[in-house]
Amino acid sequence: MNVDSVERGLVIDHIEAGRSMEIYKVLGLDRLDCCVAIIKNARSGKTGRKDIMKIEDRIDLDLDALGFIDPNITVNIIDGGRIVEKKQLKLPATVTDIIRCTNPRCITSVEQELPHVFHLADRERGLYRCAYCDQVHDRNKHS
Repeated sequence: MNVDSVERGLVIDHIEAGRSMEIYKVLGLDRLDCCVAIIKNARSGKTGRKDIMKIEDRIDLDLDALGFIDPNITVNIIDGGRIVEKKQLKLPATVTDIIRCTNPRCITSVEQELPHVFHLADRERGLYRCAYCDQVHDRNKHS
């Protein structure tokens, strides 16, 4: 893959500078059989610096996970070297198994097979609440 261009695949753009490795891990990109390029601290007219990921294949991305990590991300779908679709992300209403409840009294501490489900409580502040115990998670405090 030429780092400058992708013939067919995905470009994850406008990632907050320094967060691309977190996305790499959350999405399990290490298990892919295709080329993945990570560009860290690229110049950005909007934010000063950003990360970019280029994936030389069409894969199913967990858009909720991406939106939770950074709602400013843009996912560009590339075909024939051209952007054929752009997806603007936002904070998802519900996230499952992306974050863990930190309340030691939560049922998820005892029943470890239960999914960790959080619902968006405050979009402006990026606050989520555990579906089981109402524990607050601030997504702006990188975990």
